[in-house]
Formats: sequence, C-alpha cells, structure tokens
Amino acid sequence: IFSIVVFGSIVNECYVNKDSQNPELLCIFNGNESACSYGIAVGIIAFFGCIFFFVVDVYFQQISSVKDRKRAVLLDLGFSGFLSFLWFVAFCFLANQWQQTTMSKGFSQGADAARAAITFSFFSIIVWVALAVKALQRYRLGTDMSLFATDQFATDPNAAYPGYPTGSGIESTETYQSPPFTETLDTNPKGYQVPAY
Repeated sequence: IFSIVVFGSIVNECYVNKDSQNPELLCIFNGNESACSYGIAVGIIAFFGCIFFFVVDVYFQQISSVKDRKRAVLLDLGFSGFLSFLWFVAFCFLANQWQQTTMSKGFSQGADAARAAITFSFFSIIVWVALAVKALQRYRLGTDMSLFATDQFATDPNAAYPGYPTGSGIESTETYQSPPFTETLDTNPKGYQVPAY
C-alpha cells in the first residue's frame, strides 16, 4: 500500500508547471526528473514484488520440494533486503531534492504529494526491513527442517525425529524366525556346512 501511495502521488501531483507562462511539466523535486522517475520505479517494483510474494506465500505449503521451498525463502530474503536498500535511497534522494526545491506557485500545489511520497518512502524502509527480518527468521527456522518439511515432523520444535515404524511395537530377541506354514526343516541341509567364525 505504501508503494501505491508513493508512486501514485508522484505520478498524479508531482509533475507541475513551474509557472503559468511555461506549459512544460517539471518534477516538483527541484525540477530533477531523476527523482520522480526513481520514486515511481521503486514504487512499481515494490508493488509487483508484493503481489508475487503474496502468491508464493499462499502456495508455499503446496511446494513439495525442500530445495524449492528453500529457494523461495532465500528469494524473499534477498528481495526484501534489496527493496529496503532501494527505499532508503529513495527516501534520501527525494528528501534531499525536496530540501533544495525553491517554492514557486506551481510547486506549492504539489507540495503535499511530495511530502506524502517522502513520508511513505520512510515507512516503506521500516516495512521492508521488517519483512527481511521475518524472511531471515523463516530461513533460520528452515535450517531445523521444520519449515521445509512440515508434513513429516511433529509441530513441537524440541520433538525428536520420528523413527521408522516398528510394526507391533514388540521387539524379538531372536535374530531368525522360521518361515510360516512349515512343520520341520532340516537344520543342516545336505551339502551345506555352517561356516565357523
């Protein structure tokens, strides 16, 4: 939502006429087209990234491969960290350009939109850092295999690894059992000698 506010306010109100005699649209951030373009680009990237990772989160439990789950979490971690950096740069760049802007009649019309873009750029830093920390916690949780193989293990993280099923649960001390439905078998068949160990 913050990304929509940032790129929406820049697109809608941050391109203004400097004065009534000049019909050319200028970026409100010190007339620097790069500032407006950067804010729009980061906002759009963040918006589509949010949609993509929302879909990944919805279908995460249906991903059967442990490697694919791990890749999804690492991709989320990397993307969140990268977007945190991009939003930090956007906040610094837009705030710096806004400080250097000399206010004219045309620029004062879009001042609220410019302040909103700067403010929500700052909030976006906090949100994306929180998402990166959450993805890092998910990744660390996954090193215990509880994230990547939830169907096979107990929900208690301290629970031991469940072993193979043992059948009836009664273990026999005999190492060999005679086959069923046989009455007697010769213990030393002809031609076979028991090796001495």
